[in-house]
Amino acid sequence: MDLWRLHIFCKVIELKSFSRAAKAVYLSQPTISSHIKELESYLECKLVDRLGREVVPTKAGSLLYHYATRIIALKQEAENALADFQGKIKGRLTIGGSTIPGGYILPPLLGKFKKDYPEVMVTLIQGDTERIIKDTLEGNVELGIVGAKARGVQLIQQKIIDDEMFLIVPPAHNWAARRHIVMKELITEPFIMRELGSGTRKSIEQVLDKAGHALSALNVVAEMGSTEAIRQGIKAGVGVSILSECAVAEELAAGSLKKVTIKGLSFKRAFYLTVHRDRTQSPLCRAFIKFLERQTQRHE
Repeated sequence: MDLWRLHIFCKVIELKSFSRAAKAVYLSQPTISSHIKELESYLECKLVDRLGREVVPTKAGSLLYHYATRIIALKQEAENALADFQGKIKGRLTIGGSTIPGGYILPPLLGKFKKDYPEVMVTLIQGDTERIIKDTLEGNVELGIVGAKARGVQLIQQKIIDDEMFLIVPPAHNWAARRHIVMKELITEPFIMRELGSGTRKSIEQVLDKAGHALSALNVVAEMGSTEAIRQGIKAGVGVSILSECAVAEELAAGSLKKVTIKGLSFKRAFYLTVHRDRTQSPLCRAFIKFLERQTQRHE
C-alpha cells in the first residue's frame, strides 16, 4: 500500500472512471486496473464497484479513501514544510471555493499567485457552500472561500471579499428598463432559485427574512445547481433570479442581461476565508492567505 497506489485509487474514486484516472496520471487503463487489483489483494477486500459507466467505492473503499486523502495531504504538508525550511515556496495547495468565488473570483487571483510562485501547483475544488465547508472540516482542502457563515466551532472564518447581488432579468423583460421594483411585484414573477446548501440561497433568505418576507413567498418555478444554469435559464425566459453582480458582469456590460434593485432591500454580503481551527496550516497555505489579504486590501 504505497503512496503512488493510494494516489491512483483516489483518482479513480474522484473521477469515477478507470479511463479518466488513467489520463489524469498518464498511465494506461490496464495499468490503473492492475494497481487497484493489487491494492484489493493486499487489503483482502473489494474497494470499487462498476455501476454502468461509473466506478463507485464500496464501503471499504469509502473508508480507505477517507484515510488515503489524509495520508496524501500529510505527505504534501511534509514536502511543503521542508521547502519552507529551505526558504522556498513550492508544492501543491488544495483549496475550495463555493460557486461564485470558485467560478469568478479565485481563478484570476490564482493566475497572479502562480506568477509570483511559479513552482506552486494549486488544485481548486468547486462546490456549494455546504460542500466546501465539509471538505474543510474533513481536511480535503486546506482552506475554503464561501458565501455564508458556518455554525461549526471547529472553523475560523474571516471576511475576505465583499459582494452584492441584484435581481437579474432578460433584456426583453418588462422590468429591464426600470431602476427598481417592489417586493409585491417580485412574488408574482416566475423565479429561479439556487439549490439547498447554496450560499447564494442562504444570503437571499437572510435578507428577505430580515425585511419580514419569507423565501416561500417567491413564485419558484425551478431550482438549479449552478449560477451558470440560472444565467442560461434567465436568458431562455424560464424566470428571473437574484445573482451576484460579478457572475453576470460580462452579460451586463454587453446588455444581454439587466440588473434591477428591489426597493428597500440590499443584497450585500461577504465571502469568508475558512480554515480548520485545529489543523496546522502548511507554509504554502499561509503564503496564499497573505497573498489573498494583500490582493483584497488593494480593492477596498
